[in-house]
Amino acid sequence: EGEKMDRTKKSARKHPIERVEWVNPDALHANDYNPNTVFSPELKLLKESLLQDGWTTPLVITYEMEIVDGFHRWTLATGDEEVRALAGGLVPVVYLEKVSRGGQIMATVRHNRARGVHGVLKMADLVRELIDEQGMTEIQVQKFLGMGHEEVDRLYDRGGMTERGAGDEFGKAWVPTRDRDSSQG
Repeated sequence: EGEKMDRTKKSARKHPIERVEWVNPDALHANDYNPNTVFSPELKLLKESLLQDGWTTPLVITYEMEIVDGFHRWTLATGDEEVRALAGGLVPVVYLEKVSRGGQIMATVRHNRARGVHGVLKMADLVRELIDEQGMTEIQVQKFLGMGHEEVDRLYDRGGMTERGAGDEFGKAWVPTRDRDSSQG
């Protein structure tokens, strides 16, 4: 079994995560092709995540100090004093081994797409659990998850609107006809 552990340790050394370094974010620069955009609410949430959880994921960069993944974390680290102060003005980075520009672009896209999306129903379950079972207030959920009042209400309600309206009676909807108003010629 000791031999197996040695092989595991040797193979792990091939991974960039084994070589995290802390660098001045001003030494880095953005790439010119990143297809990922982050809107203001998500950027605020990213800031909150960094302030609450600290740096949990390093930026991925090339040896030329170009960002492959982590542009928005870098943007906060260079433009927001609270985020910059987290680690004494430094950011964690790992270096992507020498790759062609095409390889670098593909790495950026893979990093972005691999994060996936949050399903609405699962998010609704999580919001309900945070409020009902974990004792959080709606205001806390809004702040810590970067959501607005209406979004939290809708996720928390998840189907409650249809249940509440199930007993209501509704009139017939207007139905269009093919008749034309003869006054329009």
